[in-house]
Amino acid sequence: MTPKAFRTGKISLLALSCLGAGLVAAHAGEIDEKRIMQDISVLASDDFEGRAPNSPGEDKTIEYLERRFREIGLEPGGDLNPDGTRKWTQDVPLVQSVIDGPVDIQIAANGQPVCWTQGQEVAIRAARTGGGHIDISHAPMVFLGYGVFAPERNWDDFKGIDLNGKVGIVLVNDPDFETGSGDFEGKAMTYYGRWTYKYEEAARRGALGLLIIHETAPATYGWATVRNSNINAIYDIERPASSTPPVPLEGWIQKDTAVDLLAATGLSFEELKLAAQKRSFQPVELTGVDLSVKYALKRDKVITRNIVGLLPGKSHPDEYVMYTAHWDHLGVGQPDADGDSIYNGAVDNGTGVAVMLDIAQAFASGPRPERSILFASVSVEERGLLGSEYYVANPLYPLETTAAVINMDALGVFGPVKDFSIAGNAYSSLQSDLSSIGAKMGRSFVPDPKPEAGSFFRSDHFPFARVGVPAISFRSGRDLVNGGRGAGDKAWKSYVMERYHQPNDEVDDNWDASGLVADRDLMLALGRHIANSREWPGWDAGSEFKAERDKSDATRK
Repeated sequence: MTPKAFRTGKISLLALSCLGAGLVAAHAGEIDEKRIMQDISVLASDDFEGRAPNSPGEDKTIEYLERRFREIGLEPGGDLNPDGTRKWTQDVPLVQSVIDGPVDIQIAANGQPVCWTQGQEVAIRAARTGGGHIDISHAPMVFLGYGVFAPERNWDDFKGIDLNGKVGIVLVNDPDFETGSGDFEGKAMTYYGRWTYKYEEAARRGALGLLIIHETAPATYGWATVRNSNINAIYDIERPASSTPPVPLEGWIQKDTAVDLLAATGLSFEELKLAAQKRSFQPVELTGVDLSVKYALKRDKVITRNIVGLLPGKSHPDEYVMYTAHWDHLGVGQPDADGDSIYNGAVDNGTGVAVMLDIAQAFASGPRPERSILFASVSVEERGLLGSEYYVANPLYPLETTAAVINMDALGVFGPVKDFSIAGNAYSSLQSDLSSIGAKMGRSFVPDPKPEAGSFFRSDHFPFARVGVPAISFRSGRDLVNGGRGAGDKAWKSYVMERYHQPNDEVDDNWDASGLVADRDLMLALGRHIANSREWPGWDAGSEFKAERDKSDATRK
């Protein structure tokens, strides 16, 4: 059971010193568990206010992680100082957009007003474009199926429709989700199923706005997660003027609300969904429906920070193995039924940051690896992987000689497991090596148990993979030593539905941190294998990322 001091995170420096002295005599596994729990408990304490970017919680988080990196023995790995030395941090300039005051939503169907309330029927995101307010008046609406344009699959949900001045409504996930077969890899979500893609495609089409219909199964999370993730501050990296601006209106709509809206115009949601699963789908104008949305908007340029530690390699210091784990969470937001408004983010991603710190401790305490090791705790993951995206666009170290990226996000706190996985599928030697190393440790690799969640596109390894760097995001297993797969599935389902992106993602008395130690050992072994090898991990033939990596083959000796 976790000591109370760990659970609250209110730990004095004296208490930490006494704890450290007492741990010397403890069993090594207990030391590891307590050290990991200590870091989680501090980062997920109320004092850190949910670790929102550009907040006092960020300042506390960066200060704590810098201190831990120093204690471990890493060198600063961030931006360059004028004298050529490095900082601990990499500045990530962002545009922060916040809805200022109430959101006025008015919708009419055949002349009859329909009541929508922000956070209930819809979750309207603060606009990432435009001036100090959004004023959309009587915009026509159109159902666009899944909102997919995939010419390589001979798929086009738009069929040439003019979306100028119109607001689209689309289904979440891929056309294959319901049937499990078809042109989009069955249940495994492609990037076309990601909500980020749908907004991007709507912008390319010149739409005035896009609302995504939320359904728990294809989204893989409930409405509370959608609401909490979208009605607070929205961030974006500064983009060149030549890039396509986002649509002015981005948001989500509850399924039942969408069903009622369509029914008011004589349309059937289920019939439209069936039609959208076919290549022959045609956009459907919602005759007699118009939408008006008005709200004030505050937009500011802010700077958040990635924090980066470096352990220089002994023989090949200009080659890098990189560990990543995002430090940010949702900050302070809408209170839950108990009045708690701090989104502590203990599992997501206090666990990943704490395990990354322990991996750094193991590397720094052991023999110096041949290649350099980078430890990057990145920002703004919760708002669209922006910290890692910025790093990829502005790398501190050459991506061509970054051998691999090993990401960790929301690890298991339910005890030891017999298996492990990764987010999505990364068909590469990196995945093969992880599987082989895990087998030697008595754990079996299993494919992502929920490929329909599109997890490959939702973690900080993805921006690296997209530019060709071999990258994976580690996932704890579900086949618990105590209770089997049934108990593991139940525990994870409970977390996703009841705690994920909610204020009660807090350290719990019932956690068993031994599974975190085992996960650490596996990711540590993978990193050591790569760091002490002269081989370069690569993508398998047929991977969509292989061609990009191949372009830089000459830089790797």
